[in-house]
Amino acid sequence: VRAGRGMVPTPRAKELREHVHILTRDAQAVLRPQIDELDVGALDLTFTIRVSEAFMEFLSAPVVAAVSTAAPGVCLRFAPKPDKDAGPLRDGIIDLEIGVIGTTAPEIRTRFLFNDRLVGLVRTGHWLLAGGDAIGPEAYAACHHIAVSKDGNTAGPIDTALHALGLSRSIRVVVPGFPDAMRIARQSDLVALVPQSCVGNHQTPDHDAMVGLTSFDLPVATPDFRISAMWHPRMDADPAHKWLRDTVIGVCRTAYRHR
Repeated sequence: VRAGRGMVPTPRAKELREHVHILTRDAQAVLRPQIDELDVGALDLTFTIRVSEAFMEFLSAPVVAAVSTAAPGVCLRFAPKPDKDAGPLRDGIIDLEIGVIGTTAPEIRTRFLFNDRLVGLVRTGHWLLAGGDAIGPEAYAACHHIAVSKDGNTAGPIDTALHALGLSRSIRVVVPGFPDAMRIARQSDLVALVPQSCVGNHQTPDHDAMVGLTSFDLPVATPDFRISAMWHPRMDADPAHKWLRDTVIGVCRTAYRHR
């Protein structure tokens, strides 16, 4: 599809040109000779990593420390993750993504990092913990809850499991991220629902995010979910990108090596 001289290209022609440009760029990246030995300390690059608010809260600092120690000339740009669209990976807007795989793009490369699961979270001393034993579904459902949702949809696996028992949560606050839920739970009687990765490997007083908070196992079963690293295949053999993803993956697996 070509536009004649002096003619305005049609939207379809523009779309095809953009598609050809992407294919050409990807082919050049695959065929470009790669450097066998990478001088990490001499890298002067900016990498864009798309992550969730929870990653920024709990894993961004150790990732920055690992990268800056080995490659002081590298700049890390953390981008927000409003959805799971593979477009930014395909277009080269982001270099690496960390999170739950949700894209339908079959070409995207992935590496498993760790299994995560949902846990309950309340302020230390909350009445829900007074019994000392496992918390029952009735007591859990009787509380007022914080839901985490970017689009306002608060239904999730916990609600499905409670509904099967004839129970439901009473949602009183909706926030966009898990760190927000943790801050509110710390200063109220509301119950938060967060990934285990947000509370760390061990429930210890010196874990800053957990000061004033106590986590507990949910009274109903919910499925685990896999956290993975994702990137476009054109970056497979790029030595700098390989070093970046190996570094990020190593930090994540070390932080949650028991899962």
